[in-house]
Amino acid sequence: MLVRHGETDWNLTGRFQGRSDVPLNQKGREQAGALASALKGESLAAIYCSPLVRAKETALLIKAYHPSAPLHEEDGLIEMNLGEFEGIEGPRWAEKYADFRQAWRDNPASVTMPGGESLQEVQARAVAALERISKAHPPDCTLLVCSHNFVILTILCAALEIPLDRFRELRQGTAALNILYMQGRRLRAEVINDRSHLPREEAGKKKKGG
Repeated sequence: MLVRHGETDWNLTGRFQGRSDVPLNQKGREQAGALASALKGESLAAIYCSPLVRAKETALLIKAYHPSAPLHEEDGLIEMNLGEFEGIEGPRWAEKYADFRQAWRDNPASVTMPGGESLQEVQARAVAALERISKAHPPDCTLLVCSHNFVILTILCAALEIPLDRFRELRQGTAALNILYMQGRRLRAEVINDRSHLPREEAGKKKKGG
């Protein structure tokens, strides 16, 4: 199970989070709590999360229903490093970095965030993290991984064999649930962006940022 953290204030305002350590807001805690409640009947062997606080808070709310499942931080699950763009609000970014914005829109897989990462780098480390996690447990167990928007989207691209230039065809709302199966290095996606555990007005929305 691969889940995205709940909402933060920066998600709400369209501010680029990246690796900025922004906590969940009240709605984000409620979203994460609803996700945790929906998963309370699952038998989780372990829980893994990004070291950023918004992912840890979400993972801890899930762990409350699974006290015997150990919680591990995994650096490979941290959100994309946005470099110079961290903390910038969307409209200001679009105005100040118009040339980069066009390249990001046209060929996102070919660009690297100034002072940060590329989508290819994110995908490589994220898939490698899943491989490490999978190898540490029996093949038939259920694991929960809590991460971020770009990380999850690149993992889903790998699972669906979609080129990274087409990552925008996928959606990942806050507190979304994805179900993946992993055999060796092969990923298969069974459920993508499930938010049915959230109130109806929230389930169809997508929040921005990491």
